Amino acid sequence: MLHRRREALRKAGKETEPPLSGHPATRRSATSVCSVPLTAEDHQLAHRLATETGRILVDVRQRMIDDGADQATMKDTGDMSAHNFIMETLTAERPDDAVLSEEGADRLERLTADRTWIVDPLDGTREYSEPPRVDWAVHIALVMNGVPVAGAVALPAADVTLSTVTAPELPAAAGPRPRVIVSRTRRPPVAQMLADELDGEYIEMGSAGAKAMAVVRGDVDIYPHSGGQYEWDSCAPVAVAQAAGLHCSRLDGSPMLYNNENPYLPDLLICRPEWAERCLQLIAESGLEF
Repeated sequence: MLHRRREALRKAGKETEPPLSGHPATRRSATSVCSVPLTAEDHQLAHRLATETGRILVDVRQRMIDDGADQATMKDTGDMSAHNFIMETLTAERPDDAVLSEEGADRLERLTADRTWIVDPLDGTREYSEPPRVDWAVHIALVMNGVPVAGAVALPAADVTLSTVTAPELPAAAGPRPRVIVSRTRRPPVAQMLADELDGEYIEMGSAGAKAMAVVRGDVDIYPHSGGQYEWDSCAPVAVAQAAGLHCSRLDGSPMLYNNENPYLPDLLICRPEWAERCLQLIAESGLEF
């Protein structure tokens, strides 16, 4: 079932890809200087906020388990508990920055802001509502000139936060056969094609953040996705994955750009650098439409 915000965007006709020419990053020089530059404290805030939000979600989840809450209640309560904490913290600590949250009203003044936080308070609500599943996440990212410059992804049930405070060290490749990660409920055609062409092995997992961090942690090699994602689904994972030295792009090889007026951003490729060229070549030759 689509998330409430996703369903609202779909009904409003906004689940279409925004033109690149309208992106804020194209209206500024790539070397433009923001009035409030990136600092080490921004990286630390992203890490701390993702971690603390995750702890709240773990506590809230356990209370709901103890109370016998149904899945819908667990999803809604988790979403809003996390969203409210994130918004309160960013309002207190970064009052002049803009915010785009999956769970909040979209204030379009973010389009002209120097600094915009893009957050998914609870990525993987379905997995969160199915204890003891651990494949759900918290996403916190800071975007400047369309680029995620600081970010953190917490995997709270595993008590792990990966962030740009210290770039994660990419483990050595596991073997010659790539491991392609997909949803447990859906295998996008691009993932099926890559797995077939590369003689790959499927690995199934829940949320987008959990899948992306599986590449960062060396558990899988390739995460291709098409259809049904928004900026908050991939922004923080891309920030962390890029810091780790992974390839991150759209399926056509173009860069992942954020803080668009329309937040629909339906496709991505996150993979180990040694697989990037071959994956992009196969995608270009496949004739698949995304």
